[in-house]
Amino acid sequence: MAVTRTFSIIKPDATRRNLTGAVTKMLEEAGLRVVASKRIHMTREQAEGFYAVHKERPFYGELCDFMTSGPVVVQVLEGEDAVKRNRDVMGATNPADAAEGTIRKTFAESIEANTVHGSDSEENAKIEIDYFFDKDEIVG
Repeated sequence: MAVTRTFSIIKPDATRRNLTGAVTKMLEEAGLRVVASKRIHMTREQAEGFYAVHKERPFYGELCDFMTSGPVVVQVLEGEDAVKRNRDVMGATNPADAAEGTIRKTFAESIEANTVHGSDSEENAKIEIDYFFDKDEIVG
């Protein structure tokens, strides 16, 4: 397997509960390395742009409201088959369906407040990384 990168967001429900370190520890224990990380308060404009793919869906407004409701931690993760590895450790979107030991099973409050976001493909990972990070902010 090749070493690749993926994008992760630790969402407002997790930062509100001071779970940034616990979530990052689970990512690292899964074999991912944080090569860039910053805590931001996402603007409405950033949230709407980032989630534009969902604009026509009924949950779009609520999603943008949630993602701007408090600080988030955006991260670039690196490791072998990083997208798949990250998605495996995150668990299913609905925490009720997530496997034991995954981030969402352990920490998520609901399907909406599900603690983390992760890229779903290498192509989207690149787009998402570029959305939040300049190249000089990523230090491998």
